[in-house]
Amino acid sequence: MSRITSVDCRLVLIEPETLRTDATQTFVRQETILVTVGTDDGLSGTGYSYTIGTGGSSVLALLRDHLAATLLGADARNVEAVWARMLAATRATAFGLLTSLALAAVDTALWDLRCLRAGEPLWRLAGGAHDRLPVYDTEGGWLHLSTDELVKNVSAAQASGLRGAKLKVGKPTAVEDAERLAAVREATGPAFEIMVDANQSLTGAEAIRRARTYEPLDIAWFEEPLPADDVAGHRRLARSTTVPVAVGESMYSVGHFAEYLSAGAAGIVQADVARVGGITPWLKVAHAAEACNVRVAPHFLMELHASLACAVPAGMYVEHIPQLGAITRSELVIEEGCVVPPETPGLGIEWDEDAIADLRVA
Repeated sequence: MSRITSVDCRLVLIEPETLRTDATQTFVRQETILVTVGTDDGLSGTGYSYTIGTGGSSVLALLRDHLAATLLGADARNVEAVWARMLAATRATAFGLLTSLALAAVDTALWDLRCLRAGEPLWRLAGGAHDRLPVYDTEGGWLHLSTDELVKNVSAAQASGLRGAKLKVGKPTAVEDAERLAAVREATGPAFEIMVDANQSLTGAEAIRRARTYEPLDIAWFEEPLPADDVAGHRRLARSTTVPVAVGESMYSVGHFAEYLSAGAAGIVQADVARVGGITPWLKVAHAAEACNVRVAPHFLMELHASLACAVPAGMYVEHIPQLGAITRSELVIEEGCVVPPETPGLGIEWDEDAIADLRVA
């Protein structure tokens, strides 16, 4: 047996490495929720989730006040049963972001345990579909940057061997966005992938209009053009443009993804393992996408998504935005523009406990 005997929850604040802005918000700080689960066979696993400025203390309270006690005595090996148990305990607040973040912190800890017990890395135990995947950069494409800065940053990413770069869009006029993108395309040439991300800032009509300006530039995908609850709007947009529509970072349940996939409203799925509730539901989303012949390019969390994207057949890209450098000792291996998933047993993340102690706020 492997009964859960302890659940330790912590909150750590991490300052972003660079100023990050998009059409709807500024990335103020990263509130990182860490959960360590111990079992009666002497093992422990650590998982995490995050917010980008607010709500971290609420997630921590949900874990400490409600979820932790329900986990004691459960068999940590039975990740599906434990996930269902947590969902049942939070039925009144599911589905929603705070609950999903709480479930994800525990679920990733349980998968860490599962992999440690098996002596296998996450990418292999979760499927082992790819031993590497291409990486694209987002850190150099924020909305506040000038066109010259965008060209410089994207050119540097290309020179480093990365396969693509994502630029934030949502300037006041379509012309401004188009001019910035055209300058980057001219600098990179046709072979380099350029993605765009509107962060849910546009109306349906404006998204259709702007997508038409992107088509001549051979844009790889148009990410979060509309509010995430507008399935019909995304379907209309997808039918009106040759640019693939990417969604998922702001969707918090497997059912929401199923709705998009069945409607033909998702050309690329970007499920975020923290926001969808953990590795257990993330894998369901990835396999549903595969069944619908849709590729998966997960949002953020590169330290986890490098392994998960490589685990599933539909894995397409890993997004490069450093997230955990301040509290970890491990680094992802990137070779010739591709990430190589960690081979160490567990999640492949080596936590720096001294740094965590320094940055811990609760």
